[in-house]
Amino acid sequence: MTGTCYSLEVQPTIPDRLQRLTELANDLLYSWDRQVRGLFFRLDPDLWQDCGHNPKVFLRRVAQQRLDEAAQDRIFLEYYHRALSVYDTYQQDHTPPSVQENLDPEKDLVAYFCAEFGFHESLPIYSGGLGILAGDHCKAASDLYLPFIAVGLLYRQGYFTQTIDSYGNQVAHYTPTNFADLPIEPARDAEGKNLHVTVDVAERPVVLKVWQAKAGHITLYLLDSDLPENHDEDRSITYQLYGGDSNTRIQQEIVLGIGGVRAIRALGLSPNAWHINEGHAAFQILERCRECVAQGLDFESALELVAAGTVFTTHTPVAAGHDIFAHDLIMRYFGGFMKGLGIDEGRFKRLGEGADSHAGFNMTALALRGSRFNNGVSRVHGGVASHMETYVWPQIPADENPMRYVTNGIHVPTFLAREWVNLFDMRFGGEWRNELLNQDYWNRIDEIPNHSFWSLRQSLKSELMEDARRRILLQHNRQNSSAAQIERLTRHLSPDVTDVLIIGFARRFATYKRATLLFSDHERLARLLNDPARPVMLMFAGKAHPNDMPGQHFIQVIHEFSRRPEFEGKILLLEGYDLALARKLVTGVDVWLNTPEYPLEASGTSGQKAGINGVVNLSVLDGWWAEAYDGENGWAITPHGPNHDPAFRNREESRELLDILERDVIPLYFKRNGHGYSEGWVEKSKASMRTLLPHFNSQRMVMDYVCGYYGRAVRQSKRLAANGGDPARMLASWKKKIHSVWGKVRIRRIDETPTAIRAGQSLPIRVAAHIDGLAPEDVAVECLVGTENSNGEFELHQTYAFSAAGKNAEGETVFEIDLAPPLSGRQLYKLRIYPYHASLSHPLETGCMLWL
Repeated sequence: MTGTCYSLEVQPTIPDRLQRLTELANDLLYSWDRQVRGLFFRLDPDLWQDCGHNPKVFLRRVAQQRLDEAAQDRIFLEYYHRALSVYDTYQQDHTPPSVQENLDPEKDLVAYFCAEFGFHESLPIYSGGLGILAGDHCKAASDLYLPFIAVGLLYRQGYFTQTIDSYGNQVAHYTPTNFADLPIEPARDAEGKNLHVTVDVAERPVVLKVWQAKAGHITLYLLDSDLPENHDEDRSITYQLYGGDSNTRIQQEIVLGIGGVRAIRALGLSPNAWHINEGHAAFQILERCRECVAQGLDFESALELVAAGTVFTTHTPVAAGHDIFAHDLIMRYFGGFMKGLGIDEGRFKRLGEGADSHAGFNMTALALRGSRFNNGVSRVHGGVASHMETYVWPQIPADENPMRYVTNGIHVPTFLAREWVNLFDMRFGGEWRNELLNQDYWNRIDEIPNHSFWSLRQSLKSELMEDARRRILLQHNRQNSSAAQIERLTRHLSPDVTDVLIIGFARRFATYKRATLLFSDHERLARLLNDPARPVMLMFAGKAHPNDMPGQHFIQVIHEFSRRPEFEGKILLLEGYDLALARKLVTGVDVWLNTPEYPLEASGTSGQKAGINGVVNLSVLDGWWAEAYDGENGWAITPHGPNHDPAFRNREESRELLDILERDVIPLYFKRNGHGYSEGWVEKSKASMRTLLPHFNSQRMVMDYVCGYYGRAVRQSKRLAANGGDPARMLASWKKKIHSVWGKVRIRRIDETPTAIRAGQSLPIRVAAHIDGLAPEDVAVECLVGTENSNGEFELHQTYAFSAAGKNAEGETVFEIDLAPPLSGRQLYKLRIYPYHASLSHPLETGCMLWL
């Protein structure tokens, strides 16, 4: 048949009794409120699936007859009104005291910037872990009633949709988004007009439209350059998430950082804590400094004031994850902007100077120098980041510099399976939702009868198997696979036969994640998977960046193994990894596998999503799992650090992985002892839920930020902003003085140095410091007392401060202390001096320190 095929959408009129469905469809709260999503599912399950779980599209396409019937259906109306009641209750303000102790909801405001946000598959402006984490952060901020806004970019093309062809090649599909399909609306100015702001991009004015999305109690603002008043090249700036070259990247980051600040100002908002989530938004620091300079501050004072209210979170220990722009590119885009800062090219470049000063302008370096509250995203990563970023604080020991950590967490209402929610409601009542920070509360997981627990887990696995079968049929029918081959691939995916151990691996296919580590001994693996008495299946899913050819090669390797006769139907590679598939996998598999190269994982959160659903983690002790693993709640692969040969490390860790599977995981799962389930497995699964739920959820994560970062940033920014910014001026002037003379500072001992004293005696210590015009109160002199650990390293026990005691004949300042040793027997002590000022956000932020 030939001729033009026209599209026509017949849209219904929503009955008066169901009018609030439109309101629910325009609030991203639906992304974590199952009752709301359940309304659309109940109206038409097939259409809900076909619409990609998008409420706005659903309401435009649902049949008029179905809506009319629902408006007269007593059962549906009861469900509808119950959902509205919960929704309306949620909208009321219930700010917890723990939040109010740190933030004043009436006066304070946190602005959270990120390049991507993963709320739900219906708002495709995310690519992976960073975006999901940002979405979970926003959801928890809403749940906790924080004074909080978020700022990002509105991409016409989000991250790609993935298919895999018959040769195992990843095929990326980019589909432009119709903004009418999204739960967004134009932001308005005071006169009710669409809000626009302008930024200069390479000396060209670019107009940005500001959109807003409601997400419970918080608002997400998104910037869009695809406007007719812009040149074609500028319209494309926000076209594609992580698309284009370095030019596109720097343009997007200018729009996000500078445009984001201008949008906030145009909205009449005044945040006093600014959170930069990864370095993409660091240009906001420059824009805020420009504002301060325009109000009369010099640049260095402006930087102090801006940094005092800024939190920066770094998310990756992988060098390629940090944006570095060539100096000539930076100058092309910021040559004119520098004039508004009142600084020269050399000073501007130093703001972005990383460990390798010749590498270019480092956005992480800019973010660190423009913030005073810095963190990694797990205990391991905090340590790695503190070493990676020592160039900012060159004389400070890595374990003492300002880099700290907040371990990532996941949003429980989003990722806890509906079946668990129903069970918790039935057994614990609705109160469990308010106990996510109470460790002792979750001991009641053990009260769930083992057989009920096992049955629920098998039910979730059945749902996964049904979904996986549907996906594989679609995938292989598209590839024109034969019926016989499809039968072989799906023969173990019967929802009625769930007594198969399913091991899941789903994440971004980056090389350091080592998706193929299992395949190093394929004969042994085949033996483990093909035992008829103990059947095992591997499920893989994930995307590789379109430019990451080694990552795409991993997909090809897994595809090739899945087609081998000994692995057909036992190794499944599912295409189209997104949030919807992730929710099925993290709830339905039995074991969650994670095999990163230590210490490159940063945090990782997919295992947390699995663990709260009773899935048992089997992971390298890296990222969050290094904190969570207690010997009872999963299995751990001992990591070999980067000092080992990569081939040796892979070989050893692969062998240990297969050993754990063969000796522990598989036998425990199939150890039934006359029961219809494995008691030992249920105990380990319960331990997973019991230990992870209260510690690795996003409410705990956000409260860590509130107490340790946001509240401190608010107080410090107010402190330095007092009296027109005079404290910021004084601090900047003091730092300038410190850095001008610190190279001439010297310190020496002027006392006897005994090696032993009697118990009860004190040790008088006197040092003389040449501080080159600094006052004694400009420095701190300390004695650190400790012991030597088994590795021969100094282990701190306690720190003591010296007092100034005038000057000696040589003009040096004398500092003294009578040290009462805190330990008995042999102990060690060290002496040091560093700059000190009462207005510092962190006592060691100057990066200056000398040791005797």
